[in-house]
Amino acid sequence: MIGLYTFIFIFSCIILLYSGGLLVKGLTRIARFLKWKKFVVAFFVMAFAGSIPNLFIGINSAFHKIPQLSFGDVVGGNVIDLTLAVALVFLITKVSIPARGQLIQTSSVFTIAVALLPIILILDGKLGRGDGILLISAFIFYAFWLFSKKERFSKVYERKGKDSIIGFKLFIKDLVSVIFALILLLGATDGIVRSASVFAENLNVPISLIGILVVGIGNALPEMYFAVVSAKKGETGMILGNLMGSIMVPATLVLGIVAFICPIEIINFSPYAIARFFLVMAALFFFFAVRTDGKITKKEAIFLLGIYIAFVFFELLAK
Repeated sequence: MIGLYTFIFIFSCIILLYSGGLLVKGLTRIARFLKWKKFVVAFFVMAFAGSIPNLFIGINSAFHKIPQLSFGDVVGGNVIDLTLAVALVFLITKVSIPARGQLIQTSSVFTIAVALLPIILILDGKLGRGDGILLISAFIFYAFWLFSKKERFSKVYERKGKDSIIGFKLFIKDLVSVIFALILLLGATDGIVRSASVFAENLNVPISLIGILVVGIGNALPEMYFAVVSAKKGETGMILGNLMGSIMVPATLVLGIVAFICPIEIINFSPYAIARFFLVMAALFFFFAVRTDGKITKKEAIFLLGIYIAFVFFELLAK
């Protein structure tokens, strides 16, 4: 039984990674067709693409009556995006991540606020439908702020090379590619949810821990990959947009939808205590790094990596 579901889990993760990459590629070109700024493209398009697995896993877990998996997935994913993902960009590419500009600075405040909002709302032991509506409203508020002024999101792209000229036929082709990727994602996330449930039962591991450590890092792979590729290509303006969006979208829209479908009740907080502590620590350090230096440097990247390693160590120790 375990062997079969291990194969299903690994195969589903491979499909998840492949379809996520396909989705990101198609949505990137669609975004250029819309003429959005790189930060906004990364924040909305890349983050939405990267968060679709979180959404499907969340919806599947809600319908399977184990929404705690989604909560663990989002909390674990946010810790990873704030620590490991940022650290890997510098350690692999040796490129400092710029964080200057009013748009990025203001967005960092929104990002940290919504990263901490779910763990504040669930302090009473339940993330109910009212909380879900509040989380969705937080995202709508940010989107309204961003798109309320054209200069915040609009940009005229230079036309260089074949990839810069996005015609209507290619636009339709990308739409078909996105739809195909979504179908693959739906099947892959169902396999992950089912196998995670079996692992938790047979290995006597809390479903929340599976979500925090295993599913969380699996879902964070697309945005980590995109962040590293962006840095290698010199598209540093897209890195923080991608990572901030990958934090905000799951913490608001995904958890909001999941909580609305099936309220998330946490009877035993111990599996989440460590994750919450490290999420707060990572969020505060990330916030001060972005607001003070105007960029994330080698020293900060190494410190963030240390936070992630300590997070994994204490989660496994607490098990």
